[in-house]
Amino acid sequence: MRKEDKAIIIEQLGQKLKEFPHFYLIDVEGMDSVRTAALRRVCFKNEVKMVVVKNTLLQKAFENSGIDYSPLYGVLKGTTAVIFTQVANAPAKMLKEVISKNPKDVTTPALKAAYAEEGFYVGANQLDALCSIKSKNEVIADIVALLQSPAKNVVSALQSGANTIHGVLKTLGEKEA
Repeated sequence: MRKEDKAIIIEQLGQKLKEFPHFYLIDVEGMDSVRTAALRRVCFKNEVKMVVVKNTLLQKAFENSGIDYSPLYGVLKGTTAVIFTQVANAPAKMLKEVISKNPKDVTTPALKAAYAEEGFYVGANQLDALCSIKSKNEVIADIVALLQSPAKNVVSALQSGANTIHGVLKTLGEKEA
């Protein structure tokens, strides 16, 4: 590969690192073209971008990014694919689903590392932790539910109190008659 081509690839990877706040490094070693194409379709369906890269070029892009990605350098071995995403937990859930379909298959993709929510997750054992990360929309929904809960309790208490007062007044009205 020519030096100019490498520089273009490094620049493109750098742009992806700026464009997407989260990315996953997965091991696609041993995957044939059919399985790789199937994984790309699943990525497209989940609105994530998958790129197979040379480890040295990816490391150069990391070094040029201005963010210290050094905790990820140790996993840049073998065949690596990068999955770029806007939602931190989407690729984790997608990978878990793909792996669960063929749990004993050694040619399924495996998580090497991830950079999500400004944190590093290194190793395949981090997949469950990545799945449990809540997206921005999920956190907002939780906050709205928490804020609505006290208001619902007040409305409920007022409604039940109104029924109680009505019952007391009705009973008192019937006693006088």
